[in-house]
Amino acid sequence: MIEIDREHPDFKRQKFMWRMYRDLYAGGHEFKHRAAEYLLRRQKEPLDVYGERLQRVFYENYIGSIVDWYASTLFRREPSLQFHGGTTASQSFFAQLSGDCDRRGATLSNFFRQCLIETIVAGRSHILIDFPRASVRPTNRAEEDAAGLSRAFLIRYQAEELINWSTDERGEYDWIVFRQRVRRQPTINSPGPEEETYWYYYDKTEYRTYRLAEQPNEPKRIELIAHGAHALARQTRVPVVTLQVSEGLWLMNKAAHLQLEHFNKSNALGWAITMGLFAMPVIYSDREWNQIVGESYYIQLGPQDKFGWTEPDGKVYQIAAANLETLKEEIYRVCYLSQASGEMTGGHAQSALSKQLDFTITQEVLRAYGGAVKDCIRRVLSAVSDARKDDVDISVSGLDEVDISDFGLELQNATNLLQLGIDSPTLRQQIYQRLALKYLSDTRQEIKDQIAREIEAQIVQVVERR
Repeated sequence: MIEIDREHPDFKRQKFMWRMYRDLYAGGHEFKHRAAEYLLRRQKEPLDVYGERLQRVFYENYIGSIVDWYASTLFRREPSLQFHGGTTASQSFFAQLSGDCDRRGATLSNFFRQCLIETIVAGRSHILIDFPRASVRPTNRAEEDAAGLSRAFLIRYQAEELINWSTDERGEYDWIVFRQRVRRQPTINSPGPEEETYWYYYDKTEYRTYRLAEQPNEPKRIELIAHGAHALARQTRVPVVTLQVSEGLWLMNKAAHLQLEHFNKSNALGWAITMGLFAMPVIYSDREWNQIVGESYYIQLGPQDKFGWTEPDGKVYQIAAANLETLKEEIYRVCYLSQASGEMTGGHAQSALSKQLDFTITQEVLRAYGGAVKDCIRRVLSAVSDARKDDVDISVSGLDEVDISDFGLELQNATNLLQLGIDSPTLRQQIYQRLALKYLSDTRQEIKDQIAREIEAQIVQVVERR
């Protein structure tokens, strides 16, 4: 059973990278707590000086703001879900799932916003599809619904929690192993939080759950605590969907080392400026010097003695400050946000046309993220539908507006398309539903489903009158 803790070679290679990326994204206390891993020590730098620099360390977190900007901008309007076919109860379930998809109150939109942030930071995010466990197997669907066993829910796993896996020739998972470490305090009288480790194994038909067992005066051992058929056992597939983007859209991977370089140079400049505020005395004298120099003190010099203070001329500071601006601009540039970093290289501001062209690139990147997220949502909901045997056809739209003017432009394009006189009730229905659901993207899913049905009924009435 110890083999359940075996780590994939790719996992071993990337696990330290993931921790660095998360520190760079989070910043704040977490980053400062591990600043010794990122602040370079100068050659032959005294430990007490390096220790003081660590105490004064600061971090200008550009990449964290960039990641959050992409996620918030993309989900400015919630994705629109359209359900076709199935029963009323099935569509009601998906409306409920849209409002609370993880049994913790997270909406589907908020859940996948966090998945996107995880993907931009770590390169991928894993979504597990699960159902409540039953102590007694139900005999029919009615008993299953009454007991709440058909209430599917989603669990988000971070990239570094998937420690081992295998894929087939199509790239689909054959089996996977998640590992989670949880810190909890069992009771208020417990001496402190205890760390528990769990392993979750899934293949195409079954799951197995393991726990690290610790007993006083006994060696640690891994024990099996649960097993059985999982949510997609009938479909013979691993119940995990991975949201992943290309290397070019993995922004943290592109900007991390630039952010570290900026961190080290900004701290070096800050330290040099601080030290420059405390001028160092220089004494020109042939005799022994043992007097104290400082505020409220005086010194006595001989006729031929000289006294002065050292002070840098500031040229290296100007070069360092200019280099920091260049690094900042490069961080934004590799993240496709050149227009957000202010003045461009050379001290010349961008023209309005140049900024618009730059933002066009950003829009295309946002739409690429939107396409990946929509495809992931569709695959997750389709897998849930297959597991429940709902026979519901699911389509996902939206996540393509990056400017408030986009909806007005789309409305005008739809009006022009309708004025062409194309005699297609299906086209008219799709246009009306798309516009209505996009405008009401933040409305509850039950209301959106009702509006879609009313639009469909209206189109049917028009066809029947003909």
